[in-house]
Amino acid sequence: MNAIKTARRFIETDPANESAQILARLVLALESERSFELVKLYDLDYKSFDIAMDILKEWRLDRYYAGKSKLYDLSLQVSELPEGA
Repeated sequence: MNAIKTARRFIETDPANESAQILARLVLALESERSFELVKLYDLDYKSFDIAMDILKEWRLDRYYAGKSKLYDLSLQVSELPEGA
């Protein structure tokens, strides 16, 4: 199971849990490209800390693939331009 699904299930199970709230704030910060206080990760228990690290790894990988997709789309558009344009 991937970290995103694991985090979602963890947060859904007990949204009032401090660790669930920290993970939710981490996800919101990543999605909105805003700051997140890394020191908050040390407030997590070990299992939740592991989930947070896995989220960061998956998020980075997903951004890489999103960037690759955008590059492909742009390259496709450029290849369809008339020569000399």
